[in-house]
Amino acid sequence: MKIVVLGATGNVGTALLRRLHAAPEVTEIVGVSREGPERSGEPYDGVQWHAVDVSVKECVGRLAEIFHGADAVVHLVWLIRPNRDFALMHETNVDGLVHVLDAVTLAHVPQLVYPSSLGAYSPGPKDRPVDESWPVGGVDTSHYNVQKAETEAVLNRFEEAHPETVVTRLRPGFLFQADAAPEIADYFFGALVPKRLLARLRLPVLPFPESFRFQALHTRDVADAFWRVIQHRAGGAFNVAAEPVLGPDGMARVLGAGRVLPVPVSLVRALVAITYRLRLQPTDPGWVDLAEAVPVMDTTRIRELTGWSETVSSLDAVRELLDHLDGREGLGNPDHRPRSPLV
Repeated sequence: MKIVVLGATGNVGTALLRRLHAAPEVTEIVGVSREGPERSGEPYDGVQWHAVDVSVKECVGRLAEIFHGADAVVHLVWLIRPNRDFALMHETNVDGLVHVLDAVTLAHVPQLVYPSSLGAYSPGPKDRPVDESWPVGGVDTSHYNVQKAETEAVLNRFEEAHPETVVTRLRPGFLFQADAAPEIADYFFGALVPKRLLARLRLPVLPFPESFRFQALHTRDVADAFWRVIQHRAGGAFNVAAEPVLGPDGMARVLGAGRVLPVPVSLVRALVAITYRLRLQPTDPGWVDLAEAVPVMDTTRIRELTGWSETVSSLDAVRELLDHLDGREGLGNPDHRPRSPLV
């Protein structure tokens, strides 16, 4: 099998390369990114690399050539920063998907696999899980949610126009692995927050909103989910998350806190908004709105249809992230490290 991975130097991309290398059915792995990997060695060796910027319309012909003969294309390219340049993110995240789909059509690719997200869903319940039929696109203060919902609509139109192509969308919870920890720290905390302190943080009391309940998993496990839907050529949407659902008590366990101090979400949002406006940290308040709104997902479909299950609990995935926030290496391309804490 020939598998093409766009965004192959990112958080999910590096984990997926490892999974594909381990699959005997895969005979050819093609990696696409804007720059290619800065580092050599595992998992970047043994991959045919192409440098392509999917945000520009002119990339379609080049991508179609790269896609020729592929059994599946996995499109992982996504920008979450700079938060303050919505148009730039849209060019990559939404326009880039349109360009990839045009190339998939030209190359007659039989399956497209796309990472949607827990963050694509409209507000939903925290006390019961919802399946993949739950509506998407209801948190309009979150640029991430708005653009994820827009890409879901793009995929819907493509599916209707091209029934010959299997379209698979995974909607994972928050994704964590040690390699990505430095990038995640930069994205959400910026250079002004001491990463060494965060990595070793142990709190006697954890201030935490009671309404925050979310799901996470190790990036290695989501890579296995991507591979399994390719193996089964399974179409449609799949929720993917590890147990347990994370809330105040679970986060207290991860951080070694003796007890939880409930705090209002409005207070957290106000603090994030003020520090963001003052450019003290790079996380905009839309992420708080997203964390409060997203539903708890039911992951039955992917477990029953593909046999997928997690190998790392959500608690251990978060702990691994925290333990490596002050790491120096990171992923395969230095462009994953934001150059400024202020964007």
